[in-house]
Amino acid sequence: MMTMSVFLLGLMTATGQAGPDQNLQMSDTVFKNVRVLKGIPVDEFMDAMGMFASSLGYDCSSCHSPEIRTNRDAFAIETPAIQRARGMITMMNSINRTYFRGEPRLSCFTCHRGNYSPEIVPSLALQYGELKEDPNAIVIFPDRNVSADQVFDKYFFRMLGGRERLAQLSTFVATGTYSGFNTGGADVPLEIFARAPDQRTQIIHLREGDGVKTYDGRNGWVAEEWRPAPLVTLTGGNLAGARLEAIMSFPAAIQNAFSQWQVGSTVIDDRPVQILQGANAGETPVNLYFDESGLLVRLVRWNKTAVGIVPTQIDYADYREVAGVKLPFRTTVTWTDGQNTLALNDVRPNVPIDSAKFTRPAPFKRR
Repeated sequence: MMTMSVFLLGLMTATGQAGPDQNLQMSDTVFKNVRVLKGIPVDEFMDAMGMFASSLGYDCSSCHSPEIRTNRDAFAIETPAIQRARGMITMMNSINRTYFRGEPRLSCFTCHRGNYSPEIVPSLALQYGELKEDPNAIVIFPDRNVSADQVFDKYFFRMLGGRERLAQLSTFVATGTYSGFNTGGADVPLEIFARAPDQRTQIIHLREGDGVKTYDGRNGWVAEEWRPAPLVTLTGGNLAGARLEAIMSFPAAIQNAFSQWQVGSTVIDDRPVQILQGANAGETPVNLYFDESGLLVRLVRWNKTAVGIVPTQIDYADYREVAGVKLPFRTTVTWTDGQNTLALNDVRPNVPIDSAKFTRPAPFKRR
């Protein structure tokens, strides 16, 4: 993770092409020597890098030149691994076009599964070992005996104080700490501003400068040092994910956020959980996981990239009552580019918040 941190901090290009008037940056304008993954948004491009890291068990220095630790321009150097990756992407796209009508049925993970070299010899240990179900699977097996309304009723009424009480929570301002790959594991000050139904701004106060992530109800941005540009506009599944995080601050709206729901079950850490999977036409679904008490313990969403679908996992813990509503005071976000933890120590409900808190942030600037 330390190597990943060095890589991500080095990704900010010296050109600084993402200025305040630029709404959307594309991969081949922000980065140099992009040959295959051209014409896609920067946030999707970074998720594609996460797909490579997750599928091969790599970090970025595994493929790029060692010079990236001291020279940002070195990311453009063509190493043998980069050249091979371009060939692999071409091969993967060809297979998907030929055999799956262009649908992304084959990805890097299909063959590599965490290894640099795909295994070609069957594993007897795997064949006869204990079968472990992945709780984060995008395909679930529906339970026709339980309705989504039953799960939501238990969540809203028994654990969150009821829909009426939830409706009375209109805003909150929270403070706490943030830690992750970009802090070296150290805790740094955190502020969260949230307004119902779906506005949220997160600010982490780093020594180098403030990192900001904002969703204003329609659009989302991140302005953080480790991002590939000083200000990145969120697109696709990342924009939908920012909206989802904002909605979950006031979860009464979550049931109506998706047109279709189905119920399943699985196990997390040897504990049974119920899954509610919500879906909208043309979008990747979202999985909500509830423990036996009815509390939400995990959310998993996905984002489509040019090289396949990548997951983001959000775990919720340490529920405390705020204005009669139980809110998680500890949130852990895990995705293919890193992991971070948000730990709240104070939440002030129903306080006035200046609307300027939810506007597009200024590009990141070092102190």
